[in-house]
Amino acid sequence: MEFSAAGRLEVRITTADVGKRVSVRRLSEAGVAGEKFTDTVGVLTSWTDGVLLITRKSGESVRVAESALVAGKVVPAAPARRRGPAASYEELVRVAARSWRPVESERLGGWELRAAGGFTRRANSVLPLGDPGLPLDEALTAVRRWYGERGLPAYVQTSTGAAGTQELLCAELERRGWVREVTAEVWTGPLAPVADLAEGTGVVLSREADETWLARYQRKGVSEVALRVLESGPSVWFATVPRAEGPGGTDGAGGVAAIGRCVVDGRWASFAAVEVDPAQRRRGLATAVMAALARRALDEGASAAWLQVETDNAGARALYAGMGFAAHHAYHHYREPAAAGADR
Repeated sequence: MEFSAAGRLEVRITTADVGKRVSVRRLSEAGVAGEKFTDTVGVLTSWTDGVLLITRKSGESVRVAESALVAGKVVPAAPARRRGPAASYEELVRVAARSWRPVESERLGGWELRAAGGFTRRANSVLPLGDPGLPLDEALTAVRRWYGERGLPAYVQTSTGAAGTQELLCAELERRGWVREVTAEVWTGPLAPVADLAEGTGVVLSREADETWLARYQRKGVSEVALRVLESGPSVWFATVPRAEGPGGTDGAGGVAAIGRCVVDGRWASFAAVEVDPAQRRRGLATAVMAALARRALDEGASAAWLQVETDNAGARALYAGMGFAAHHAYHHYREPAAAGADR
C-alpha cells in the first residue's frame, strides 16, 4: 500500500484508472473495535455511483464501496512465471483454439463465432480476440441471432488473470445478465520432464479416436460432428492403455484402462481427455499416458506443454502440479441471459 509523507495510507487511484490492475485496501468492519481491513488485487472494471468493481485473477468480481476505501494504487501486471515456458495469453488462446476446432465458424470483426452441434462449450462459443466492429450491444445481438439460427445457446469465452485478458468484457457481460457457467484454468509447463516421468510401455498411440478409445471417453454416444472436433488440430494423437486382465472396466468401457489425447502445434503440445478406469486408478496410468504422448510430441519438435483443468478438480491439479505445470490464466464461459446448463 502507498503511504503519504506523514505515514498515512492514501487512495492513489481515480475513475481514470478503470481498466488498470490495482491493489486496494478497504475497511471491512467499520465501527468495530480493532477495525478490520480487506485487500483486493485485480483489474478495476468500473467505478460508478460510489462503487468500484474489481475483477480478480479467478474472474470473481468484488464490489468495493468508495466510502470504505482506505488505500489504493495502480500496480504492474503480474510478473512472468520464473519456471516453465514463457507465453502470452494471446499465443496460448490461439493455440488452444487450433487444438479443438469447430465444424463451422464465422468472423464478426475480431470475434470468431464457433459452432459444432453443441459438442462442448469450447467448440460452441464466441472467441472474442479484438474488436467486433460493432458496439457491444449490437455485437451481442448478432451473436445471439447466429447461435439461435443453429438451435444453440449463445456463449462467450473470456479469460482473466494475465496481461491482455478480458476482465472488462467479463464485467460488461455480467452487467447485461450473462451468466458465468464454467471457470477453468490453462496451465503450462516444460514438455521434456513429462516424457521422463514413466516408461509409457503398454500405451498404444493412434491418429484416430477408434471405438476402443471412445469406449473409455467420458462423453458417450459421440456423433460424427464430435469426432470431427476430437480429430481436429495440426497433429493429433490418441493414446490407449488396454486392460491387462479382467473382462472389462467398471463402467462398461470394455477392455480399456486409460486414454489420452495430445495435439502438437509448433512448440506446443496440449494434453486432454486423460481418463482412467476407476478400478485402475493409483497405478500411474495417467502419468504413463502423458509420458508416451509427450515423447511423441518431442519427436515432432515440441518443447512446451499446456492443458486445461477445472478449478474444483483437486486430484488433477495435484497430479499436474507434480509434473511441473502451473496456472497461466483462468478462462470462463458466459451464457446468454436465459437458461443454464450444457457441458464444457
